[in-house]
Amino acid sequence: MLLIQAGTPPEDIRAITGDLPQWFLTAIGCRPETIDIVKVYEGESLPEPGQHRAAIITGSWSMVTDQHPWSEATAKWIRQAVTQGMPLMGVCYGHQLMAHALGGIVDYHPDGREMGCLEIEQLSAAEPDAWLAGCPPRFQAHLTHLQTILCLPNGARALARSAHDPHQIVRYSPTAVSVQFHPEFTSEVMAACINARAQLLRAEGLDPAAMLQGVSPTPTPLMLLRRFIETHAGTAPAGNAAASLNAAMGKHPELPQ
Repeated sequence: MLLIQAGTPPEDIRAITGDLPQWFLTAIGCRPETIDIVKVYEGESLPEPGQHRAAIITGSWSMVTDQHPWSEATAKWIRQAVTQGMPLMGVCYGHQLMAHALGGIVDYHPDGREMGCLEIEQLSAAEPDAWLAGCPPRFQAHLTHLQTILCLPNGARALARSAHDPHQIVRYSPTAVSVQFHPEFTSEVMAACINARAQLLRAEGLDPAAMLQGVSPTPTPLMLLRRFIETHAGTAPAGNAAASLNAAMGKHPELPQ
């Protein structure tokens, strides 16, 4: 599998939680040798699409509208990969970059920052989507972003929203999806992000103390990340997605819920 690393956390966050690859490896439960990591934000070149079973495009502390050369090169790679049918999953910056690459419009959210552990609601378009099968209609997810998808690319469908953002989950093709939230975040990572920005959050009229009180595990986003990997990278037996949901939510499949 390919992990396209689009940035690295500021030192104050990284010192507490480690770097993005560590977050994803821990969330997925994969060994480091099973994943190739390309640090595109440092100018590393991407392999030709199709050389890996699937790819995840991470979040970043950059902005898609900055159109950094490495970001635009990654956008070109995304277009080629989607055309070839390569399984892709974008997360936060990766979510926005996929939309930008495929013809959507990305910019700062008109209502400002969305941050914290917040509710995501599935839309009616999600009902036939196998990737979301078994997910609760509403679930909690970790979020932190200033930019957003303002207009979806032609043919893309929003599958979930939050009160703040109508494009929380987007499907572009049978093998290409993206999420605005962070399925790889633990509660510790979310808390570290809030604490690192506490002064700025207060200046924006937000309440970091209340945000911290609301932080909790987010099993459904974690299950979606694992299900994408299981489906497209073959790291778990076929049909194991339901067990992954139970495990992520702390449930035992043999006990009544």
